[in-house]
Amino acid sequence: MTTFAILLGGRLDATPRLYSQLRGARFIAADGGMSHAETLGIRPELWLGDFDSASETLLARFAETPRETHPPDKALTDGELAVERALSLGARRLVLVGAMGGTRTDHGVGHLLHAVALAERGVEVMLTSGDEEGYPLLSGEVSLDLPSGSLFSIMGFSDLTGLSIENARYPLNDFNLPFGSSRTLSNVAEGPITLRLGAGRAVTLARPFDMTGV
Repeated sequence: MTTFAILLGGRLDATPRLYSQLRGARFIAADGGMSHAETLGIRPELWLGDFDSASETLLARFAETPRETHPPDKALTDGELAVERALSLGARRLVLVGAMGGTRTDHGVGHLLHAVALAERGVEVMLTSGDEEGYPLLSGEVSLDLPSGSLFSIMGFSDLTGLSIENARYPLNDFNLPFGSSRTLSNVAEGPITLRLGAGRAVTLARPFDMTGV
C-alpha cells in the first residue's frame, strides 16, 4: 500500500512512534509544513502551496525541492491541495503530519473534518502531532494499537449508533451516542482497543504517551 505523509503547519513532536509510522512513506510538504522536514531529517519530493507561511530561510534551505505554486485566493487550502496531489500519485494511505494543534483552531478542526471525508472516499488516513493522533471512525470495525494506560476520546461529528468500545476502562456495547455528548471523552486504553460503529461519523483522538488517566 502506497503511503504518503503530508507535512502540515501544526505542531510536531518527533517521537520514535512517529518515525515508525512514517517508515516507507513518500513525503509532500504543504507551505510552512516544510519546517517539519528539517525536524524529521527528510527531503520531500514536492513542496506546494501559495508559500505565504514559508520563511525566506526555509525557501533557501529547500531551494532544490520541486515546487508547485498556487495563488493565495485558491478554493482549497495548501493541505487539501497536497492531499489531492498525493492521491493523484497513487496514495492509498495518508499520514497528516502536523495536523493537530498549532496556532489556527480553524485549520486543526478542518483537518479532522477533511480526514473523515477522506475516509468516506475509502482512503486510510491518520492525523498526528507525534504525541497526539487522530483516526476517522465510520461504520465498521477498527483496531488501534494504543499503549496500556494511555488516554483516548471519541469525538462524534453526528449522532453515533451502535458504538462499541473494547479493551478500555470504560467499555461500551452497542451504545447510541447523541451528537454533542461528552460520554466518550477521556477513556483509558488497556492495550490495543477495538471500536465498532453501526452508523455515524467520528474521530478517535489518542494520546499514546499520556498516562494521566492511570
